[in-house]
Amino acid sequence: MNGKIVGSVIMISALVAGVALYYLQVYGFYQEATSELPEVQLVSLTSNQPETILAERIQAIDADSSPIRFRACFETSSSLAMLTETYVTLEQATPRNAPGWFDCFDAAAIADDMASGRALSFLGQKNVEFGVDRIVAITEDGRGYIWHELNDCGEKAYDGTIVGEECPRRDEN
Repeated sequence: MNGKIVGSVIMISALVAGVALYYLQVYGFYQEATSELPEVQLVSLTSNQPETILAERIQAIDADSSPIRFRACFETSSSLAMLTETYVTLEQATPRNAPGWFDCFDAAAIADDMASGRALSFLGQKNVEFGVDRIVAITEDGRGYIWHELNDCGEKAYDGTIVGEECPRRDEN
């Protein structure tokens, strides 16, 4: 009889812990990022600085728990032809999954659009936080998506590799 009680307590504790962990990962840490993204920016080919582009219907989420949890969706009337002549494009970018409830951001569909050439990726901002770049993908029909991705310095810093002189100094806050 005692073994059944102990087993039941362990099973119930595991279930509660699993539900809590799921909730925290999918819902608990995220909040709408309305004040954090007043405009969409891309890095200019000429100035190498972020510049604001036309964007509307911006929706964004973020979490304080990680610098790579940022996701956003928007629409733009700017053409891909104009954007590629004006802003820094990226050869490699990997859309990061968003919580299922943030339904405007489908990482698999964005990746498919990028692989097929229906969407192009741009550098939105270098080192938005140490070792993390803001990536912007825009489709042919003007839908846009933003996420954060580790850059070379970030990957080195977080896997323990020696960072080297080519990386900026990390602010210790």
